[in-house]
Amino acid sequence: MADTREAIVHASHLPMSVIIVGVGNADFSDMQMLDGDDGILRSPKGEPVLRDIVQFVPFRNFKHASPAALAKSVLAEVPNQVVDYYNGKGIKPKCSSDVYESSRTLAP
Repeated sequence: MADTREAIVHASHLPMSVIIVGVGNADFSDMQMLDGDDGILRSPKGEPVLRDIVQFVPFRNFKHASPAALAKSVLAEVPNQVVDYYNGKGIKPKCSSDVYESSRTLAP
């Protein structure tokens, strides 16, 4: 668990998300702690995550739900995680007219 916490803290500086789906009836309290929804996840040395990158979902909560409901829950935090990463790097999104113009200049 200590190595996992350390890896997540380091990974929080990278453009990535970690999705954990708990399968079965085990005690997932460690996974919920990694999710960080109840507080800031810290490495064993005390270093906090730069941003929230982990989403944990227990599959048992979706046994009788549609696959779409599970997918919605699993992916719920990813858009904000992407925005947080780019905001942290000071990278602003291009507006749609900029994207359109740049694609026109690349066309033969």
